[in-house]
Amino acid sequence: MRRAMAVFVTRRIPAQGMRVLSEAKGCCVQQWDSDEPVPRNELLLGVAGKQGLLCLLSDRIDAEVLDAAGPSLKVISTMSVGFDHLALDEIKKRGIRVGYTPDVLTDATAELSVALLLTTCRRLPEAVEEVKTGGWTTWKPLWMCGYGLSGSTVGIIGLGRIGQAVARRLKPFGVKNFLYTGSRPKPENAAEFQAEFVPLTKLAEESDFVIVTCALTPSTQGMCNKNFFSRMKKTSVFINTSRGAVVNQEDLYDALVSGQIAAAGLDVTTPEPLPTDHPLLKLKNCVILPHIGSATYATRSTMAVLAADNLLAGLRGEPMPHELLL
Repeated sequence: MRRAMAVFVTRRIPAQGMRVLSEAKGCCVQQWDSDEPVPRNELLLGVAGKQGLLCLLSDRIDAEVLDAAGPSLKVISTMSVGFDHLALDEIKKRGIRVGYTPDVLTDATAELSVALLLTTCRRLPEAVEEVKTGGWTTWKPLWMCGYGLSGSTVGIIGLGRIGQAVARRLKPFGVKNFLYTGSRPKPENAAEFQAEFVPLTKLAEESDFVIVTCALTPSTQGMCNKNFFSRMKKTSVFINTSRGAVVNQEDLYDALVSGQIAAAGLDVTTPEPLPTDHPLLKLKNCVILPHIGSATYATRSTMAVLAADNLLAGLRGEPMPHELLL
């Protein structure tokens, strides 16, 4: 029985999740017990002969990993809502089930998105630095002015769970119009905010604030590029809390330096972590966070438990709480 539920966990995860696995009857757990990512060679060794794999979004699970695991691997459970780190075609080919953790991080990510928007548009990091370095000399009418949400138009790229949760939080700030774009209109999602479905180009042209909350897919990769930024207002602010690869970062840098857009706030980048000498980090009008959208204690614990529950359900041949249908 223990052999039938041998699993590899690629990282140190919240204790509540590990407790679910360790207390499961017949489950034998091997873990890379570190806060740092598992080295590639250790990942390949760790998955060998396992029936289950619990991974994170920073673990690239491709054909090489699946081959190393062998035919015994039946279930992959990722502690993330995104799954672009998984080679889904290869996984499907092998008949492996996949669990993920949507919903539970929606509120935390939406809160962070709003916090990043306010931080960026009101230039808070710049203001804090001025206080620390003596730049604050007296009250000046135009000093440290930013952009407010009241009466504005907000464009949301991807009106899914997180996009809706962001709009719900922004509405009380007095946002006048919500625009959204995506693969198709979602009137059932848009009704609450009277949000209008528009093409990506129109969203760029008319929005005072653009917030990206879509999934990374072949159609969204690099969609926020030179053409997109060139259509935005010079006073507009760009926020990305989805995936770094949705944005062409060189084009974003050019747009920020040239004044094509006012500012940008990113919780996600390419690569992650972003090298400390990256040009974007030198810009005052670019706020970059280390992918902390879901980083509340409660959310991360809930994610870990759900990932463990998904893994165990899959190994037992039961319906997963959240299964990605391939």
